[in-house]
Amino acid sequence: MAKLVEVTICNSQYTIKTDADEAYIQTIAKYLNSRIEEIQKKTKSVSTLNVIILSALNIADDLFRERNRERTYLEEIEDRSRNLIEIIEKQI
Repeated sequence: MAKLVEVTICNSQYTIKTDADEAYIQTIAKYLNSRIEEIQKKTKSVSTLNVIILSALNIADDLFRERNRERTYLEEIEDRSRNLIEIIEKQI
């Protein structure tokens, strides 16, 4: 059942309607805030919008890189599994 969870992101309050556990949502908000702070320290941009957009781009980049790593890993597992099956079938 969906519930409302209050989070603070970049010093602004937001109410999130979610089925997820509140602690999980708070962890996500904390992670987002840490990424925003990281970008604020690295850039001279004073625009909150620019900092948030740069943070979103960095998080999206992390996600795409991780998906690519996962896909590569799964392909390697599939190749190794096929090779093992071939070896086993030859022995039978």
